[in-house]
Amino acid sequence: MNSAKPLLGPVRQSSKLRNVLYEIRGPVADRAAALEREGTEILKLNIGNPQPFGFTAPPSIVERMARTLDVSHGYSDSHGLPEAVEAVISRYAAVPDFPELDRDRVFLGNGVSELITMTCQALVDTGDEILVPAPDYPLWTAMVTLAGGNAVHYRCDESDNWNPDLADMEARITDRTTAIVVINPNNPTGAVYPPHLLRGIADIARRHSLTLLVDEIYDVITYDGVTHTPLATVAPDLLTLSYSGLSKSSRLAGYRAGWLVVTGPTDHAEDFLHGLNLMASTRLCANVPGQQAVVAALGGAASREDADLSIGGLTAPGGRLCRSRDVVASSLNAMNGVSCVTPRGALYAFPRLDPEVHQIRNDEQLVMDLLEREHILLVHGTGFNWPTPDHLRIVLLPEEKVLGTAMERMGNFLASYRQ
Repeated sequence: MNSAKPLLGPVRQSSKLRNVLYEIRGPVADRAAALEREGTEILKLNIGNPQPFGFTAPPSIVERMARTLDVSHGYSDSHGLPEAVEAVISRYAAVPDFPELDRDRVFLGNGVSELITMTCQALVDTGDEILVPAPDYPLWTAMVTLAGGNAVHYRCDESDNWNPDLADMEARITDRTTAIVVINPNNPTGAVYPPHLLRGIADIARRHSLTLLVDEIYDVITYDGVTHTPLATVAPDLLTLSYSGLSKSSRLAGYRAGWLVVTGPTDHAEDFLHGLNLMASTRLCANVPGQQAVVAALGGAASREDADLSIGGLTAPGGRLCRSRDVVASSLNAMNGVSCVTPRGALYAFPRLDPEVHQIRNDEQLVMDLLEREHILLVHGTGFNWPTPDHLRIVLLPEEKVLGTAMERMGNFLASYRQ
């Protein structure tokens, strides 16, 4: 027998991944994991994962999922369980002015992330341009890139409550542009777009015959009495794909339960929709237990325990999320050289470090140094495709006392930090 060690050539990652980044779980998060293995306690303010911070899912959802496990062994239809599809349709039927849904235009997914990936693979051809906000949720840029397209970033204006700059958006459209991504409520800024702005985005899409891709996973997480307006309600004449799910609203991130609904005219888009159906079929189906959770969350009878855990109670004045939001925003704005537009929705703050005070050349190094010294894990702003190293994203999920202490430590760190 020949026992010589074989000569093995290098196995490299696909060139398609060369420009694909997802810094929320990048090198800084890897270092945090290594510190944890060494016994260091890390405060993780890098990812919107409710369960580790003590948020409990509504009991009726968990109970239905457990009760139906014995009938959830097999594949479902590639669009989803009929009762889950109907629950999604019923949800939107209750939204004023939301276009009527056809069950063939509803897709259940393993979280919104999978549905974004499916969409980009079905829609984006090599060289196509997709308008994506800056800052963005980086999965959008990553999946457009992986599909062979180019993510072209339009500016959101911090001085205007982080609303998209419509003039900048329209100026970036070329003959290769096929769609506009809108994230509302926004991750990472916490902006909630007013109806007049949404109508402006729809007008741009109308003038240039563009598809709308609308990430609304935080649609029920708003503060200060602000109401979320679905973009589809002001664009019934445009092909619009709207995404949402249970990860945040029902604190069920691990169940991977999301949905996509397609509204507007489709005669001109049958080829794309065939591709979307093909992508849905190739993954066979979304996980069936997670779809049972959708049925319970959207169509089931709420228990008294559910009411006590409602997202509206958490975001209302005095609610836990609202208190956490308030302590983060006020603490940041009290720091020398730091400012923060108070989030009106979602689970994040996106503060700015004044370059006149904090001369940061490398924001990834900044968050790495904060991790090493204070054991607080954040994500740097350029990880959200923001062009300059002067922002950070902070998760609002810990209790206000924990966040207050973390902000104090971060302020002390910044006061003496130099690059």
